[in-house]
Amino acid sequence: MAEKPQKWRVVALRRLSDAQLAALSQVAEVTYFEDLNSSNQADFLLALSKAHALIGGKLELDEAMLEQAPQLQVVATISVGYDHLPLHALNQRGILVCNTPDVLTETTADTAFALIMAVQRRLVELANLVREGDWRAHIGIEHFGIDVHGKTLGIVGAGRIGAAIAKRGALGFGMPILYTSASSKPELEQRLGAQRRTLDELLAEADIVCLCVPYNTDTHHFIDADALARMKPTAALVNVARGKVVDESALIDALRYSKIRAAGLDVFAQEPLSADSPLSTMHNVVATPHIGSATHETRTAMAQLAVDNLLSVLTGHGSRNGVNEDTCQRVANAAKET
Repeated sequence: MAEKPQKWRVVALRRLSDAQLAALSQVAEVTYFEDLNSSNQADFLLALSKAHALIGGKLELDEAMLEQAPQLQVVATISVGYDHLPLHALNQRGILVCNTPDVLTETTADTAFALIMAVQRRLVELANLVREGDWRAHIGIEHFGIDVHGKTLGIVGAGRIGAAIAKRGALGFGMPILYTSASSKPELEQRLGAQRRTLDELLAEADIVCLCVPYNTDTHHFIDADALARMKPTAALVNVARGKVVDESALIDALRYSKIRAAGLDVFAQEPLSADSPLSTMHNVVATPHIGSATHETRTAMAQLAVDNLLSVLTGHGSRNGVNEDTCQRVANAAKET
């Protein structure tokens, strides 16, 4: 990072409370944009051109914008994922990125399990039957769902969120747990009886496959037509990771032709989901608008953590939850040597 300025200038975007803005204003000059639109885009870019730090949710940064922000040193995103940021360009400029892990783990796991329950018991489909006035007789076999308890739950990516989903399945519903991970998870194995599998093995064995991996070049479309073909035709896919880890065209095909039974999706390749996407109307899909962490409590906690991350940097106490600290240090050291 560059040297500390005499007066920090911060651009804040979305989701910050008056108290959080006041805390930042104690140590910096803060310009706040509650939202971005065509009427204030020019003002935002002007403020960014003078800013040392940027904080907010749904940060819309690209390399062209970074070219116009020569003094930028810190980006504090109100999210655990940071694939929406041009990390390579930020690294080249020695700009620190901080995220908000942990505080959304349990809430996102709740969302994943809500999707599991919904796809197994066909809750949305059958609730709509009642809503539309089509419940005219006792429910017959054509509307039966599938039990959740006792089914094998496959967790693809057993990090914090994956582990929290596994806990709910094993302890709450007696579900055998399979997981994939770059390393073994002794705590999950000892506490929950979880068993580590290769991806191919997990796809073949699990009744419900839950995706919890980060999005990067290695996971782009790693659930493709071949992966879906390895799943049981009675299995369901649940995705609370990122939309682009799944090849949506292949998923639509698999759902349409009963190669898999159902899908619960909170994330999509393009968001908002296009109204003409088959995923929005398929009876065997439960689609939610990226609500994994969308509760009052969790979004407030995420914003507070992002503020705390930024305040720690601005007050000279070092970074908290920095995702590219090593790169930033190398850039800073190289600059000193030139």
